[in-house]
Amino acid sequence: VKAGNLIDAIRLPFRKDRQLYRSFYGILGFYPRRIELYRQALTHKSLSVKAEGKSASHNERLEYLGDAILDAVVGDILYNHFQGEREGFLTSVRSRVVQRETLGNLADQMGLTDLVQSNLMSKTHNSYMAGNAFEALVGAVYLDRGYKYCKWFVKNRILGKYINLDKIAYRDSNFKSKLLEWCQKYRVEAKFELLEEKKDQETMSPQFLSRVLVSGVECGRGMGYSKKESHQRAAEMALA
Repeated sequence: VKAGNLIDAIRLPFRKDRQLYRSFYGILGFYPRRIELYRQALTHKSLSVKAEGKSASHNERLEYLGDAILDAVVGDILYNHFQGEREGFLTSVRSRVVQRETLGNLADQMGLTDLVQSNLMSKTHNSYMAGNAFEALVGAVYLDRGYKYCKWFVKNRILGKYINLDKIAYRDSNFKSKLLEWCQKYRVEAKFELLEEKKDQETMSPQFLSRVLVSGVECGRGMGYSKKESHQRAAEMALA
């Protein structure tokens, strides 16, 4: 990475959008090669324009790719970091690292949120939109530089800077699992039900409202951008 940065730094004065390259360098730790990929990663679909005969230029496809690559990279890093731990433990830790809330917070801390381009007036769902942009950014790095740079970026610029793996691994934040364990202990039944599914009017992202019943009695409700997230929030309310 360092050797490549030296060559790219020499080329920088001759590039257009030098300031944009510097901004990405501050986030990534290396200079982009295909800057258009990174622009696309930060473009929300509300701002995209579909040219005749071409796909719309927004970040949804890169988000899809980045989601898969991020799972692989984080899994790779955790496998080597937690020597001897079982598959269930590693899967649980990975889910905490790559969950939407964590990615949204990461995007804020990195300064990525301010670079996301959208046509939305409200900033209500910045965290969700920025989390998507973070995944899209990982997809852009993969297409631009390959898996090796993706792993370096996540390990050194994310996990090494913003996330303490040991702390996040042993923190009990899975409210649904905790509720189910409590119900099993006291031999009562917990049931999660989807009450409503709708699309946010601004982001057009799906939203889910769920409730949890314990022995047939409603104990909590939760709204989220996935069924899993809505279940977690309902379980958190029930435990409270």
